[in-house]
Amino acid sequence: MKLLVVSDSHGNRSILKELKRKYEHEMDALIHCGDSELRAVDPVLEGFHVVSGNCDLDPKFPNELLLNIQGNKIFITHGHLFQIKSSLLNISYRAKELGAQFAFFGHSHLLGADKMDEIVFLNPGSILLPRGGNEKTYSIVQKDDSACTICFYNDHHEEITSYRQTFA
Repeated sequence: MKLLVVSDSHGNRSILKELKRKYEHEMDALIHCGDSELRAVDPVLEGFHVVSGNCDLDPKFPNELLLNIQGNKIFITHGHLFQIKSSLLNISYRAKELGAQFAFFGHSHLLGADKMDEIVFLNPGSILLPRGGNEKTYSIVQKDDSACTICFYNDHHEEITSYRQTFA
């Protein structure tokens, strides 16, 4: 399984076009964790699985998605409804309730990945407005039979090596 995960693009259509052009044929899914600030029918979002963020106004975006990709359950939400800036506890409860192996979210504009209770949590950071001194980022998740590797990339598509993480 190979996934592109992006969040918090805040109206930047050009970076989403670029990511889609670059990756759509080599990924099993393109995922946007909210705050696109675009309309759900915007052609640039075609091919992306997108959830609603706190800055999204289009009611056609769902608050959550649960995808099943190659037998992997992936819970996607923006994070604001689960208070992810305070703790991962609420989002972990929801991921467990859904039987998800992965929980992808945005909202904080801070990249990070962790594994707790057999669930891999991922915030790809923000592709437009990063916080905490980070670069503009997105991530690629690769999972095979033995491990899951998450790599973070900047908006120039260069891997940020200090943020590569592998989970067994």
